[in-house]
Amino acid sequence: MNKKLSYTDKINLVTLLLAFIYPIPNAFANNWILIDNFESQSSLSSWVKADTKNDTSPKIPNPQITKRSFEPDKDNYYLIKKPAADGIIGNRKALTYKSLPVPVNVGETYTFYTRINVESFPNNHAFGISNMSAEDIEKNDYNAFEPTLRVTDKKESNGKVNTGALMVKVVGDYANIQNHALQKDANPLIPGSWYQIWYVVNNANKSQGGQVYDVYFKGGDEFPIQTKVFSNATFRMARELPLIAFLMNCNTGSKKAPYGNGGLKYDDLYMIKGVNLSDPTI
Repeated sequence: MNKKLSYTDKINLVTLLLAFIYPIPNAFANNWILIDNFESQSSLSSWVKADTKNDTSPKIPNPQITKRSFEPDKDNYYLIKKPAADGIIGNRKALTYKSLPVPVNVGETYTFYTRINVESFPNNHAFGISNMSAEDIEKNDYNAFEPTLRVTDKKESNGKVNTGALMVKVVGDYANIQNHALQKDANPLIPGSWYQIWYVVNNANKSQGGQVYDVYFKGGDEFPIQTKVFSNATFRMARELPLIAFLMNCNTGSKKAPYGNGGLKYDDLYMIKGVNLSDPTI
């Protein structure tokens, strides 16, 4: 015998059908797109390494150290990047970059996810997203970045001493991420600890409120849960072009004023369209 559906049953059925036709973000699937998690033995073949201001003396070809490494206790592979071996100075632009699996077109918002771990201080590292081709990345180095995150404890030429906290790009400078609950800058990163970063990148035109990114952070005693640590950080150049590459850069400092070759570890690089603060590794 056919049973007539009640009004409530009909509403529930229509709601279910609409959910499949117009799914709520994150309701049914994890659509994160892998950039790299370094688990594959061939991972490094998709990354370009370029030392574009190699002033080492005596000259060392390709001094940067960018290699896949392993954590036996976690059964996990990751990338370790250093501008040169300890004691080697004069490699000013150690670039490593890779095309994104999909572009972030003008007008789109994507969330990027990255895990980092400071091998040691002193160091000077920057990473983020570029809208430049390979040739232009190598010509422009730091100015190839748009959304930029930085880790360093170096002293700047103006006398400012960076603390080793995670930093973002702001107009004309960098700024430490914030502990809003305590109304202060976040603490320095602790070497040996893994941190999770979500950066929500708005690639709309500036006139539409774009060319900015928000940062969420988790890790260490200070941020045991995911926390928003910066709003409206600025794109470095704001070219209003499609974002097409993931870029890492580090340097030893000049030969006259070197500041150390401490490494930065990277793992689990992902991207997803829209605002998504879920954990792609779960």
